[in-house]
This record gives sequence, C-alpha cells and structure tokens, in this order.
Amino acid sequence: MKRLVLFFVLLFVMVSFSGLSAQTSNVLTDQEKKEGWVLLFDGKNFDGWRKCNDTGMPANWTIDDNAMKVAGNKQRPGSGQNGDILFAAKKYGDFEISIDWKIQKGGNSGIFYYVVEYPEKPIYFAAPEVQVLDNWYAGDNKLTNHLSGSLYDILPALPQNARPADEWNTIVIRVKDGKATHTQNGVKVVEYELWTPQWYEMIGKSKFKDWEGFKNGPAKEGYIGLQDHGYDCWFRNIKIREL
Repeated sequence: MKRLVLFFVLLFVMVSFSGLSAQTSNVLTDQEKKEGWVLLFDGKNFDGWRKCNDTGMPANWTIDDNAMKVAGNKQRPGSGQNGDILFAAKKYGDFEISIDWKIQKGGNSGIFYYVVEYPEKPIYFAAPEVQVLDNWYAGDNKLTNHLSGSLYDILPALPQNARPADEWNTIVIRVKDGKATHTQNGVKVVEYELWTPQWYEMIGKSKFKDWEGFKNGPAKEGYIGLQDHGYDCWFRNIKIREL
C-alpha cells in the first residue's frame, strides 16, 4: 500500500512539474524585461519568422509542446527539406540571445546569426553557425569543432557539456564589438573575435576558406536563423537583447 501511495505522489509531482515547465516556457521575468530582453517566439505562433529567401513558413515547421519543431525527413534522414528559417522582423548587430533546444537521437541542426540572404544560396552561405547536435549518435560527431555548441567547423566547444538526445540544452550567444562567446548549459565553451587577422586565419583552415560569403564576412548585422537539417529538432525560450 505504501508503495502504491508513493507511486501516485511521484506521478503527481511529475505531472505538476511538466505543467509548470510548459507554463513558464516562452515567458520573460520582470527582471529580464528591465534588462531589455524580448521574446522571438511566444509558444503560440510564428510571428516574425519566415523561410530564408522566401515568404511564409515551411510546411515542416510546427508548434509542438510550446516549442518550435522542425520535422525530420523520414524518407532521407539528414537531408533538409529546404526549410531553413529566420526571424525577419529585425536585424541585429551587437546582441545576446538565449535559446533552449533539444534534438532527436542522431540529429543535427544549427543556429545562425548575422544571416544575410543571397538569392539561391543556403542560410549558411555567409553566416556563422552554432552547432546543434546529438554528440553521441550523430554521424557528424567525429570532429571536435562539429560538436554541440561549437562554432561549426571553426572552433570546438570546450569543455563539452551537451546533454543527450531528447533532453533540453540552453545556448547563449553573445556578440559585442566583434567579441563573441558561446555559453552552453551555463558554461562558457567558445570565445573568439570576428573580423580580425586571427578570425580570417581560422576561416582559412576551415571548410569556408573558399566561400565567397566568408572571405570578408560575416556582415556586421543580420538575421537570427534556424536550420532544417532533416532531423526532428525543437526550439523554445528564444529571447534576445541588444547590447
């Protein structure tokens, strides 16, 4: 009997916590409002968002459990369905953004900043990418600068503290006067400075060395973007402030 009572108590706590989590997602505290934070997603609609180089939202994006969800490609996992999106209501220069994300087992995605749209070019043509990855089972987990929180193919996130697939992570990206940091799950894991000789030296050692969009870039302001890489991925608590 005691075990049965304990079971129902634990069940009640889990349900209550789940409900509280849903209620507190995509909501700013009074302190955050004073600090200048604004939400880019309210948990109810895609206001301000649209497909990169297009209008409207791609069909494979839905709202699921108070989060933005991009559906994976069931026929060809890992092949995006041309569904990269950006927050088109505003361009940002110096900023700090916080995003919660989780991804399916084996999944891969990305968060972009300073996105500039080039006709017929992908979202990553000229924009830095902060990697979103299931570090344990994704096929793209062989290089340290391809792991979660990294400046993709440029700098690794160290120490590597990402949580497993289907668990929420928080990434905070801060860029001020060219100085950038990535803070993953409360720990600063990447630090660099844009538009410096060291920056272009790093670009020269990456896959982007011959990419036209990176030769003199990135731009000094642009959109925030999210990637459709062909896997189920969720984003919530997307909040930003200008610095």
